[in-house]
Amino acid sequence: MATLEQIDKTRSPKSVAIIMDGNGRWARQRGMDRSEGHKAGIDSLHDSIEAAKWAGVKYLTVYAFSTENWNRPQKEVDTLMNLIAYAVELETPDMIRKGVRLGMIGDFSRVPKFAMDKLKWSIEQTKNCQDITLIIALSYSARWELVDTMQRLARQCVEGTIKPEEIDQEMISRNLTTSWYPDPDLLIRTGGEERISNFMLWQISYSELYFTPVLWPDFHHEQFYDAIVDYQSRERRFGKTSAQVQAEAGTK
Repeated sequence: MATLEQIDKTRSPKSVAIIMDGNGRWARQRGMDRSEGHKAGIDSLHDSIEAAKWAGVKYLTVYAFSTENWNRPQKEVDTLMNLIAYAVELETPDMIRKGVRLGMIGDFSRVPKFAMDKLKWSIEQTKNCQDITLIIALSYSARWELVDTMQRLARQCVEGTIKPEEIDQEMISRNLTTSWYPDPDLLIRTGGEERISNFMLWQISYSELYFTPVLWPDFHHEQFYDAIVDYQSRERRFGKTSAQVQAEAGTK
């Protein structure tokens, strides 16, 4: 397993996103209720925030609850909403001490008021923290985000404030819920599945993808460092040739 000492902080990804998968399977393997897996996952999130901060990552986005997750059994949905509210209230004082600012993306219209109140409170409490920003994707899906963005741009076209031909990639990016922070350099998915599951489809166009069989509750500092070390072993070309990338690096 990798250690912090193996990481070149000058080459760390600025922005990392994580699909936190495997809570239910982790609990099932131990004969526990699925809710116990979600509770165990809080420790993994805590460790990943710390590891990201120590590795020099400035933005960490975690997929906490998708729009599709509303279709899960009501008992599990209620447990997750209560757990999110509990964890936010519990962790906020520590986040402030460690310089962690909280942000959110998603469709919040279905999120219970008690959970939104806790999240808004934490966002306000941590707004001046500057070491790392944790973004919780809650009631989020990429297709929802893209539809929402296109509808808003279409309304502006109807109102005459923009012209259809003015809509380009930059304008779309500016109107996404993630417009206020960089696209992920690295996307991590735990739990062994190798799919994106409707997460940040626009933003990860050039992200490096890292899939690990480790279930989320077993994902801690060392596993996060493994992902960073793997990321740093790759050559990011953004459509260019390897020779072009190496030539540009040599001129810096």
